[in-house]
Amino acid sequence: MKTLVFGAGNLLLTDEGFGVHFITYLQKHYRFPEDVELYDGGTLGIMVTHMLEAADHVYLVDVIDAKGEPGDICRYEKEDFMLGRLPIKMSPHQIGIQEVLALSELRDRCPEKISLFGVIPQSYDAGVELSPLLAEKLTGLAELVVGELRASGYEITPAG
Repeated sequence: MKTLVFGAGNLLLTDEGFGVHFITYLQKHYRFPEDVELYDGGTLGIMVTHMLEAADHVYLVDVIDAKGEPGDICRYEKEDFMLGRLPIKMSPHQIGIQEVLALSELRDRCPEKISLFGVIPQSYDAGVELSPLLAEKLTGLAELVVGELRASGYEITPAG
């Protein structure tokens, strides 16, 4: 089984880059086995079809436009994607990923399990750093994802 942890976002617009910052955080703080791939998807959207289709389980991390407060983390599963239960999309790459998953499902190549952790942003100002509020969310979300991977049998260790 192969698991993909995919972070999407634009690093030039503060909180829009949350998914990419999340991947960097994981790389800095943990060591993963070969069958867990961390991928900075940036704003590639539909260009990453091959990455998603090669995995059995995908964790997507991105910002979303959903009801709630900045910093809230919402979780969605594969059924939510396929049944159109996601909130209104915020960014071009998010639309691309949803379209990719729909196309992959039609081609019978969609990953067995997909989990999206969507974070409500606080800022879209120009800048390469997360807002302090979202920066504080990195550790907790990392612990959650790493915990789920460990529960699935993966050996993940703290970085040196």
